Amino acid sequence: MAATAGSRRAIPRFNHVAMSLAPEELDAKARAEILRFYSEVFGWTEMPGLTLDRERLVLRAHSNEQFVFLVADPQPMRCPNGDHFGMSVATRADFDEVLARARAFGQRHPGVEIDGPHSEDFKVLVLHSFYVRYRLPLRIEVQHFAWAEGVGADSTPRT
Repeated sequence: MAATAGSRRAIPRFNHVAMSLAPEELDAKARAEILRFYSEVFGWTEMPGLTLDRERLVLRAHSNEQFVFLVADPQPMRCPNGDHFGMSVATRADFDEVLARARAFGQRHPGVEIDGPHSEDFKVLVLHSFYVRYRLPLRIEVQHFAWAEGVGADSTPRT
């Protein structure tokens, strides 16, 4: 998608993730537990006008155009441990803070799964990551990209 002079480049971007849960996982008590975790750890909020008891919960991820859509299904989504979606944070301090909030929640509530943190050095990038899951079929991989000087998210990869 090439941009023309004076135009804004229209690049498709991710805006939501949808997962199915068993209807009982979307009753009032379960919704409150899901909302408590994702609010405390990630700052997500409920889109209350979209909530239907035992049918649907939509978690707003800092924007009305970024959300996690949870819907009831008698045959809910099941995922192997490697299935996940990713979120990135701007700084290493942000990364450490999200990890600390997830760990603190896990101390108070059973069922929080955390894997990591991990760091991988790719020379132009040190990738810091951890995985977390609570009551949803997909894990979330939280990442911080520590770019080398002169390299960044919009750099063109060299072949």
